[in-house]
Amino acid sequence: MIRAGYLPGFADDDVDWQTLSFDRGGSPVEIPVPSLSQEQIAALSDRVRIARARKAENAAGHADCRDRRCRHRQAARPQRSVPAADGRTAAGHYGLRCRNGPARPDGISENLPQAAAHQISGGGFPQPGLPRRFPAAGKGRIAKAHGPDLLLHVWAGNVPGLPLWSFVSGLLVKAGAIGKVPSAEPLFASLFAQLLAEIEPEIADCFAVVWWKGGDPDSEMAFLKEADTVIAYGGNEALTALRQNLPVTTRFLAHGHKVSFGLVSKNALDTKKAPETARKAAWDIVRYDQQGCYSPHMFVVERGARVSPRDFARYVASELAAFQHRFPNRALSIAEAGDVAAWRQAEEMRLLSNAGSELMSDPDGAWSVVYDDSAETLAPSALNRTIRIAAVDTLEHAIPAISPFKPFLQTVGIAAAPEELFSHSALLGEAGVTRISALGRMTAPEAGWHHDGRFSLLDLVTLTEIEATAETAAESLAPYAD
Repeated sequence: MIRAGYLPGFADDDVDWQTLSFDRGGSPVEIPVPSLSQEQIAALSDRVRIARARKAENAAGHADCRDRRCRHRQAARPQRSVPAADGRTAAGHYGLRCRNGPARPDGISENLPQAAAHQISGGGFPQPGLPRRFPAAGKGRIAKAHGPDLLLHVWAGNVPGLPLWSFVSGLLVKAGAIGKVPSAEPLFASLFAQLLAEIEPEIADCFAVVWWKGGDPDSEMAFLKEADTVIAYGGNEALTALRQNLPVTTRFLAHGHKVSFGLVSKNALDTKKAPETARKAAWDIVRYDQQGCYSPHMFVVERGARVSPRDFARYVASELAAFQHRFPNRALSIAEAGDVAAWRQAEEMRLLSNAGSELMSDPDGAWSVVYDDSAETLAPSALNRTIRIAAVDTLEHAIPAISPFKPFLQTVGIAAAPEELFSHSALLGEAGVTRISALGRMTAPEAGWHHDGRFSLLDLVTLTEIEATAETAAESLAPYAD
């Protein structure tokens, strides 16, 4: 039996366990999750805070995580327990090296070593040494960065593997860390923490992985009271409730609802390039089933090429049908199925008055493509492989359509020539877009990326600066001074 959670200093018999049952992957599985008392929450928080002073770098953990023989990684393979918990097939499964995508995207575990290097160099620090010592910080100052005494991660269950990025970020700034796994997917962060504790015992008490039932105010408030920094993922309503329960002195980093989309230039739509462009667009739809903030809700396609936007939509529909055979869509919950049915019904009604549009879909409802002859506004999809493809005369015409969504925009996947890439990117940045990727890579951000346009590490730390005046004054008091 695989238990979720990681609780340094606690024996299994010391903890009450609740059982979460899953049956979406064809093989039922039960996963025990820890349920801590108020006293245990306080004791665990104290243990992590005290141990963080001994925190060391975790490069060995990166190497072991890539070892396919590692028993923790074996437990997270698509054939094992985890897919039964989240229902996803290999296409959307944690990015543990999914080799069947059109661009063979790097998996999460393969990106971790780069993350360790790039997050420090690209995380906003003037010098890589800031988290460890007092290097020069410019203008005669020297500075050192300090991670939180206790960083609380509140993870969402919609995107597999999501916990790793914030978990690694916390480790890199030497924070004491407690992560709360979601009921929808409690295993992956648990396995990573267990692996890290096994191969880096010196820091095994510096982090923990916990669970509490959503809506349990006592457990939530107990953990929020202990943390000095909280990083949370989820719906905007849940994040608002978290913020309201936090002391004003607690730093709160929220990642809520976002909308992403794609742009396809006519330069990517000749008869040779269009099929591969459509395959990459379909892969962005299929991977994670549009559950991520970086997943596309819509593709805007430029007219004037040998392959029309309508033909491109048909190409995408064909690719979604092909992916459905290799990576079947998971069984949807009643609420998800209702959302998809309502979206399709609304689209069918709208198409009755729009002769230039078309609905293409799987007979069993596994995917749906709506071709729209105009792009008056950016329209969110129903997720789970539902997509709108809209035609425009020029890609610049898409900018007014996205402007109302500025607070929610994140990723744009683009297929365009170099000159178009940079001219369009400037306009997209002004409109609120924070990440621009190649088509086919929307759901595979590079290691150390700036999530929602922020610094993953710099937002976590506080800086202690020694000003030049203090150093000059200290020189006058040195034993060697005249």
